[in-house]
Amino acid sequence: MERGDRGQSRIMDWLKKLPVVGPWLARLMATHAWRSYERLDRVKWTRLAAAMTFTSFLALFPLLSLAAAVAAATLGKEQQDRLQDKIAEQIPGISDQLNIQGLIDNAGTVGLISGALLLFTGIGWVDATRGCLRAVWELPDEEENPVMHRVKDGGVLVGLGGALLVTVAISTVASALVGWIIHRLGIAEGGFGGVLLYVAAFAVAVLADFLLLLYVLTLLPGAKPERRRLVVAALIGAIGFELLKLLLSGYMQGVAGKSMYGAFGVPVALLLWINFTCKLVLFCASWTATGSKEQELGDQEDGEQDVTGGSGDGPGPAAAISG
Repeated sequence: MERGDRGQSRIMDWLKKLPVVGPWLARLMATHAWRSYERLDRVKWTRLAAAMTFTSFLALFPLLSLAAAVAAATLGKEQQDRLQDKIAEQIPGISDQLNIQGLIDNAGTVGLISGALLLFTGIGWVDATRGCLRAVWELPDEEENPVMHRVKDGGVLVGLGGALLVTVAISTVASALVGWIIHRLGIAEGGFGGVLLYVAAFAVAVLADFLLLLYVLTLLPGAKPERRRLVVAALIGAIGFELLKLLLSGYMQGVAGKSMYGAFGVPVALLLWINFTCKLVLFCASWTATGSKEQELGDQEDGEQDVTGGSGDGPGPAAAISG
């Protein structure tokens, strides 16, 4: 154990002995959530989140431009407005920056350039995200042929794009269905019935995010987490993602553009939103990678035996889990 870890352990032991706070702190430190955070702290998760934020920010704008260009060339005016509203829901504060008419006039050129940029930045995003998630699992980097590695990343990117389209479609249908039910039943949108319907739409959006996270938490790191931990982690991430959109949408739409950053207010706020989202994904990955307390203690003892020469030839626990 390093000197800093020993010092932190002594501080936590001292806090546990406090009269009122101590027992509650001891219970907290025995939870799976706390042990997941300890894993994140061990693998320097703030650095991992920064790397994911940078590559996500680079890949975001080609993705939006390509989607908007395709929509501008194929959809009608009402459908374009609906798409812009949907983008505003998924990525708060960015839809006002899109020039839909300009995309309609130059849809072919914009689509071609955005597609090429998205392929380049998207493959980089897949590679960076996989590396960060594998770091959370404490797995070594994959050794593959560089060309085949890029082809594989391209396939993952296409699959992720398809999963994203499915989730957006589910969310769009749910929102339209809520509006139709409200209109048909004559329910006041501000009334109790309207609130219940919007809660139902929120639940459908959570389900869509849940399915997407199942894809991300298993395929990208190349791991096989225990099923119950995977379901719980994906559910935590899905609810957290929707709450993040609700909490930050008001700030990004009403405050970011008027902040001290001036014209950079929206990009800065968008970076903040992406960073929180990346940290949430890393926490979900850590939840799936963290075993029970007994498993963690067993892995620790095995590691100490390896260091002392007890059994250094067998594969580590992470390799066994990853398959």
